Amino acid sequence: MKWIPWILILPVVIIRGFTTLYPIIVTLKNSLFDIKVLSGVNEFVGLANYVNVFKDPKVQTSISFTVIFVVVSMVFHVVLGVILALILNMKFKGRRFLRTIVLIPWAMPAVVIGMAAKWGFNNDYGLVNDFIRRFVSDFQYNWLINTSSARAAVIAMDLWKDLPFFAILVLSGLQFISGDIYEAAKVDGANGVQSFFRITLPLILKNVITLCIPFTLWRLTTFDLVYAMTSGGPGEDTSLIAYRITTEAFTNLNVGYASTLAVMLFLVMAVFSFINIKFMNKLAD
Repeated sequence: MKWIPWILILPVVIIRGFTTLYPIIVTLKNSLFDIKVLSGVNEFVGLANYVNVFKDPKVQTSISFTVIFVVVSMVFHVVLGVILALILNMKFKGRRFLRTIVLIPWAMPAVVIGMAAKWGFNNDYGLVNDFIRRFVSDFQYNWLINTSSARAAVIAMDLWKDLPFFAILVLSGLQFISGDIYEAAKVDGANGVQSFFRITLPLILKNVITLCIPFTLWRLTTFDLVYAMTSGGPGEDTSLIAYRITTEAFTNLNVGYASTLAVMLFLVMAVFSFINIKFMNKLAD
């Protein structure tokens, strides 16, 4: 009888192993080979692909923008997300309606948002420049052609999509803070700013840090927004590492090199997750 539970879950274990472990093992193996589908090359090169990563200027550009994208996006997610959560936590007429519609951007597919943003940032008929020209009539600027503005636009659209979801999750933490604590602080003479830094922020800090873990990992694997919005341009300046992996694998058909990049990204995400878990355990203690 003790083998019955194992027999019952065996099909799920087999399927899970085939769909998870097998691709990981194959990717690790391919990262040690020079596999070019178009030229028919399939040679064992050891760690040469890993060495070439640090010599490839396109990959270096992708890594630098990925770091900028993750850091800037997460800073604004935390700051603006907490502010939006505090606003949604206030008591005012129409609060429930606002909490509902604020999630619309998050519910939209990133490809749709990227395509809409591609038109919206157009110099000639885009929504952004049309709004600016109502105040500065001769304004001309190609947002997605210039490196700095293209990167800023990608980060802005990423924030527009996922910031409401981050705020709603922070709001769920605010709901557990008793109003009696604020009343007691008010009696003791604490103002709104003091109550936030002495009561609200310490009580939601663990919740915010916990949210930062999956949101950061999602930023590291962002592909669809860049694919639909800029296609990595101008040049390679908005090519995130996940987009670079896809380009190498399915456009250049350089499977071995793409597998190497995927393995390195996997290791970075694993290390980041380990550090965050350790940090969370210290907060719990």
